[in-house]
Amino acid sequence: MTTSPFPTLRTPDGAHVPGQPGWNRQRASRMPSHRYQDVFSRVPVPLRDRRWPGNRLTVAPLWVPVDLRDGNQALTEPMDPARKRRFFELLVAMGYTEIEVGYPSASQTDFDFVRLLVETDLAPEHVTIVVFTAARADLIARTFESVRGLRNPVVVHLYTATAPTWRDVVLGKGRAELSDLIAAAGTEVLRHAGDDPRVRFEFSPEVFNLTEPDYVLEVCARMTILWDATAERPVILNLPATVEVATPNVYADQIEYVHRHLDRRDAVILSVHPHNDRGTGVACAELAVLAGAQRVEGCLFGNGERTGNVDLVTLGLNLHAQGVDPMIDFSDIDEIRRTVVDCNGIDVHERHPYAGDLVHTAYSGTHQDAIRKGFARHRADARAAGVDPADASWKVPYLPVDPADVGRSYDAVVRVNSQSGKGGIAYLLESAYGLELPRRLQIDFARRVQAHVDRSGGEVTAEDLWRLFEAAYVLPDGGARQILPLAWSVAQPEADGDRERLDVVLSLDGERVERSAVGAGPVDALASILAGLGLPVEVLGLTQQSVTAGSDAGAVTYLEHRTADGSVAWAVGRDASVLGASVRALAAAASRS
Repeated sequence: MTTSPFPTLRTPDGAHVPGQPGWNRQRASRMPSHRYQDVFSRVPVPLRDRRWPGNRLTVAPLWVPVDLRDGNQALTEPMDPARKRRFFELLVAMGYTEIEVGYPSASQTDFDFVRLLVETDLAPEHVTIVVFTAARADLIARTFESVRGLRNPVVVHLYTATAPTWRDVVLGKGRAELSDLIAAAGTEVLRHAGDDPRVRFEFSPEVFNLTEPDYVLEVCARMTILWDATAERPVILNLPATVEVATPNVYADQIEYVHRHLDRRDAVILSVHPHNDRGTGVACAELAVLAGAQRVEGCLFGNGERTGNVDLVTLGLNLHAQGVDPMIDFSDIDEIRRTVVDCNGIDVHERHPYAGDLVHTAYSGTHQDAIRKGFARHRADARAAGVDPADASWKVPYLPVDPADVGRSYDAVVRVNSQSGKGGIAYLLESAYGLELPRRLQIDFARRVQAHVDRSGGEVTAEDLWRLFEAAYVLPDGGARQILPLAWSVAQPEADGDRERLDVVLSLDGERVERSAVGAGPVDALASILAGLGLPVEVLGLTQQSVTAGSDAGAVTYLEHRTADGSVAWAVGRDASVLGASVRALAAAASRS
């Protein structure tokens, strides 16, 4: 019997599931899945004639970042006042107009931060401040104390858990008793608000997604009546997936059911607050908006307790990638990320959508080739249309958005390792040094790079590629002979105007050699000179290119030639002039031959 290298794992070896096709060889495991119930066994999901699957996202919902409250309470080290202020300033700069800033009745730091907003002009007048409180009279009073004197619009966010397990295990209250408790708390909120027109109200039946739909409608209707919800002063009803327990379509069904059956629907802003326990928080939010939600609470990059709140960065840029204005500015994603990481003390994964260090990076050869061709086509189409490439329609393979939209350069779009191919290598040399390698040269150089990375096992930068390229094709001292062109000039002989004379000074193994020859062109003339020196070069093809990137060299010559043993090889020359580049390429070829 073979000993497993992972003795703590139990390889599934149970029975096949009845009806399992023969091609599926998976076996029953010993995971205790029987301990858990699916969502349909835990709460009614009544919707059958769902309409949300036929809807489309055409406009951004109201985004409400809760980083300073929900996100902050999930940090190992909650933010100090300076970090909270910096985070708030970031949210304002990005364009968020409704921001939940804290739980002032539960934290002195949160209370003090709200007072900072009262006593300074840190919050612009158009920004609505949201404060969070549990359904307890003393906590509600403390919450209103924190916002006294605030010039901004205020939303007082009241919450209570309503799901059966929470009612039984945590609160010890039945449906009617809990409904009365919520109404009493709502009355306290109303009493403290008085006739202040700045104050609006929000209620969250916490764990909405595990609460009976009829009870949700009952409690929410009671609050909209109590708070006299009108279209001019709407009440926010926030329906959180506090613990994600089902596929996103189930949450969408639950949201649509409330959306279609809620009293005073035109006087309600329907809000959602998805968590990410199943890793589908973003999908839940998007489907919830299709199902009727108008407002989404979440955090930048998805911070929050357990697996986090829904990620507002991904949600916003998902809309952007579909041609819908997210109404938030993500144009410097690296500055946003740096600020959030500094304030939260939590890194953003390098493969995070849109913001990760490697999210626009391709190592795969097929991906690289497609991206390189896509960029070339994008530039060509923009020129043909007479528009700036930054404004042209974006259709580059493997890149859902233009990295420039989020402040990224194209430097890291293609990177080379052992998985890369000629397309990626060619792209890096072109983007960093302006070299447009002929296809056959791409193939030849890719083989050399592959051999190098197989030995090194690591990533190869553009600078590494250039050093490899220079050693393989550009430097004329890579062979047995040392041939360096020192000076050259071209003139047409009087007797034959179709031919040219080349005068050249070479360093041959350190010895100065001066020669002249006549040929069909400078390359032909130099080939004659080299043959006379016992260094014949059979030129098979020659491609010339003007460059602006890299060094001050203005021209490159790619020379394909046959070596003494009959194989085909390449040499490259770079110089300020086309003639100089060609002379250097031929000298490099002769050196290697």
